[in-house]
Amino acid sequence: MFPAFIELTGTGIEIGPLTLGFYGIGYVVAIAVMLIVSRSEARRKQLDPDLVTNAIVVVGVFALVGARLYHVLGELDTYAADPVQIVLPPYSGLGLYGGIFGAAIGIWVYLRGKDIPIGRALDVVVPGTLLAQGIARWGNYFNQELYGPPTDLPWGIAIDCANRVAQYSCQLYPPESTTFHPLFLYESILTISGGIVALIVARRFAHRLLDGDMASFWMVWYGAVRLVLESFRDGWNWTVLGVPTAMLVGVALIVAGLGTAWWRHRRASPMGAQPQGPGP
Repeated sequence: MFPAFIELTGTGIEIGPLTLGFYGIGYVVAIAVMLIVSRSEARRKQLDPDLVTNAIVVVGVFALVGARLYHVLGELDTYAADPVQIVLPPYSGLGLYGGIFGAAIGIWVYLRGKDIPIGRALDVVVPGTLLAQGIARWGNYFNQELYGPPTDLPWGIAIDCANRVAQYSCQLYPPESTTFHPLFLYESILTISGGIVALIVARRFAHRLLDGDMASFWMVWYGAVRLVLESFRDGWNWTVLGVPTAMLVGVALIVAGLGTAWWRHRRASPMGAQPQGPGP
């Protein structure tokens, strides 16, 4: 099926001496989708779509730093013993929350000196970001990450012994008879659904939306997704008073999303409200 110099492995594609990991391929596809959708949203809101493309390097650097920092904080005991691993490749450890927060800071930095409200800029990228999150999550499948407890459901996935947390060791759960909840799949479906809902809302209710409303939507939607899915996980490394940090961030996002949307619409008078832009 493939030429002799191309080999398909469990984690990627080997083309001669070059290895393309499915995790990395997933991120490339996710970024491409995010750019296409965000450029379309920018055009619809009467903004220059090239701004989205031009910002990708700055935003990408901040996103990478934020994602790596979030991961390192969550695995602080591990990296404290070997700090040089924080900056040395491979960068397999990345936290999505940190990446999103880093990207938001990157957008703010890029917009300095430009007459574009930060809320409007964030709204431009929200639908594409949710779609990209759902696509990128498939990298966790190939790396055998982001799984939940054992399940008898037909869509359960097998996890190799080397990739299991201590609670689900092969001694306790034999590999030949144990499958696990595919949390990556649940999150992928929910975030892609969120991206589709965001696109529909952004177009159908454009005349009622204010700058920043779609950013608030992302906070509530993704905060709720993570809050629910984190309840399936076990063996967290980063907790606060015994509560997983990811769940606390999810709650904070929901509160912040609802609060900012309420505050934004409450302070906007009927004559002073500025819709985000025309519909399709």
